[in-house]
Amino acid sequence: MRFFPRTNIDFIGKRHIWYMVSSSLILIGLITMAIRGLNYGIGFVGGEELTLQFTPALGIGEVRSAMNKIGQGDSQIKTFGSANQLLIRVKASQSKASTSQEIIGELKRSFPNTRITLMQDDRIGPEIGQELRRDAVIAIFYSLIAILIYVSLRFQFIYAVGAVIALFHDVLITLGAVAIFGWFVPWLNLQIDQTMVAAFLTLVGYSMNDTVVIFDRIRENLKIYKGENLIRVMNRSINDTLSRTIITSGTAFAVLLVLLIFGGEVTRGFAFAMLVGVVTGTYSSIYVASSIVVDYNVYVKKVDLKLGEKQSPVLEIERPYEVAAKRA
Repeated sequence: MRFFPRTNIDFIGKRHIWYMVSSSLILIGLITMAIRGLNYGIGFVGGEELTLQFTPALGIGEVRSAMNKIGQGDSQIKTFGSANQLLIRVKASQSKASTSQEIIGELKRSFPNTRITLMQDDRIGPEIGQELRRDAVIAIFYSLIAILIYVSLRFQFIYAVGAVIALFHDVLITLGAVAIFGWFVPWLNLQIDQTMVAAFLTLVGYSMNDTVVIFDRIRENLKIYKGENLIRVMNRSINDTLSRTIITSGTAFAVLLVLLIFGGEVTRGFAFAMLVGVVTGTYSSIYVASSIVVDYNVYVKKVDLKLGEKQSPVLEIERPYEVAAKRA
């Protein structure tokens, strides 16, 4: 099924405009993070974790309103197990020796007709939080290295570089969006926690999948239209895969939007990061990954890529082991 039949959009020709758009978005995000910082969850900064049972059950909003009175309204509150049990996570900066007693005392004053039972009370040290933060960064770094090796073997090294730069682009823009919306839309309660890290790793894989599909079509078209200008071949390849891209990204976007609106606080951070990541991943596959390959040939290889002119044979995509086999 082709959603946009016979499109002929000049994607690559507008690449420098979109470079500026991407740079502006990344810069705004970095400035926001420098001014405001990121809202780390308890797993990354340490703190206290309480499991409380309410009879009858209370809503998350009611409990948060009560905790606002003691200055802990931005704590993480989730349902845990059954509907009448809530998991409350208080960051280390707010955590004191009497945190659990203070919270329970305020909840009992706010809801005198509700029986509140402390099921569990655990503390997470800040040292463990720092270790988790370090491990999260390492996980993302190694995933990018693995992708760089994989794409280098499947295509050429410059295509791998373009793909990895596009992934960095996606992560930075999504991280900036988390910082901006966490600042200006506080009710979203976006926090950098293990769930958010899982979303970043997932969007890296999602974006890479879309990029590989386009690169595969570019490789096929370079063989079919041998000697044709690279920009023309890339535009044709992106237009050929546009229907697939719109359908795949559109369905993922719709599901994530529903999850963000109706999924509750537990999955809100994951849904938000993935929602932004689907958009940036689709965009970067076209305007970043493919465009970097073109600019490499223009500015490094000094290949004249004016439309209508023939391309150099060096632009054909071959796997490294295919080149070695030919030489043998």
